[in-house]
Amino acid sequence: MEVNQSSELRSRVQALQPELVAFRRDLHMHPELGREEFRTTALIKARLEQAGLAPRVLPGGTGLLCDIVPDGLSAARGVMGFRADIDALPLDDTKPATVPYRSTVPGRAHACGHDVHTSVVLGTGLVLAEAARTGALRRPVRLVFQPAEEQMPGGALDVLKCGVLDGLERIFAVHCDPRVEVGKVGLKVGAITSACDLLKLNLDGPGGHTARPHLTTDLVTAVAKVAAELPSALARRMDPRWGVSLVWGRISSGSAANAIPQHAELEGTVRCLEQAGWREAPGAIDELVGQIAETHRAKWVLDYRRGVPPVVNEAESIAMIEHAMAAGFGAESIEPTEQSLGGEDFSWYLQETPGALARLGVRGPDEQGVRDLHQGGFDADERSIGIGTELFASLALG
Repeated sequence: MEVNQSSELRSRVQALQPELVAFRRDLHMHPELGREEFRTTALIKARLEQAGLAPRVLPGGTGLLCDIVPDGLSAARGVMGFRADIDALPLDDTKPATVPYRSTVPGRAHACGHDVHTSVVLGTGLVLAEAARTGALRRPVRLVFQPAEEQMPGGALDVLKCGVLDGLERIFAVHCDPRVEVGKVGLKVGAITSACDLLKLNLDGPGGHTARPHLTTDLVTAVAKVAAELPSALARRMDPRWGVSLVWGRISSGSAANAIPQHAELEGTVRCLEQAGWREAPGAIDELVGQIAETHRAKWVLDYRRGVPPVVNEAESIAMIEHAMAAGFGAESIEPTEQSLGGEDFSWYLQETPGALARLGVRGPDEQGVRDLHQGGFDADERSIGIGTELFASLALG
């Protein structure tokens, strides 16, 4: 961008910052779970319409798509997309009561920063709507406000069914990172997140008395063996370079000390650094479960639910973010980041379209420790909203 255009963009974003912070705090106080984001959707829709745009609510009633198309162009091709996820997590907000914007809904919290992501893309839309009116925007842009990112396989698949890829040339997203200082972004070419699937295993047997385990299926021992042995057996079955990790989150069986139960359950996640591991994991797990369970005469049913592939950042898209950040905030605003084992359904967009996900710094410069994602005390330095908005708007205007 030219210097005067960059200065005008900075001024416009700074003018919007108080409104965007207030918008984020409103969402933070009223979190909604995936595919229940009706209030959130209505707020976004109303503000975009106020800016003269025409957002389209998705068929499920939550989430929106909104195209910004300058005069003389169409959204048939060359569209640049910006995606936000709008849902919250099913956990309590544990920030102090003195925080005025803490969640007002028990068991619901924006503990992953989706309220920040949403405010960034909303701010981007407000800036670009004005730029389109003045002739400064020279390409079509699509805003994507996606529901249900925290669910599996994720709301991205719902959005893809609604034609989000039509004419789309490239798409960008940010994700809050409490390890990165506000004013900076963490970038990585290639895989930046991991594949993540859900695993549920049901084991059954006839039950019986603990005095006579030899006459029945000792189901507690069977489920314990699967829980303990399957992760290590899988690690030896898969190429270590694939980074396959199976971790259990729930185990359940029995109700009495002297009764062998008839049913047991295990639930966990399977995470993979590489696409190859993601492809191989279901078959390997099915085979290994069978070997362990049959040794203990337990009947078993495996429910393996595909989640998301890794987010794989395209090199050219990362270069575009680097250029925009360096131009707006200096070369020191860019830092390398590592691939995480977290899952993110933005990966489904990048299976079809070039793009990139950047880690948006939300840690205050004087903050002690790290308030990690998916914890009830998570919060973000709200200056990050302006940083993200300016980044996205400069990408569209660049």
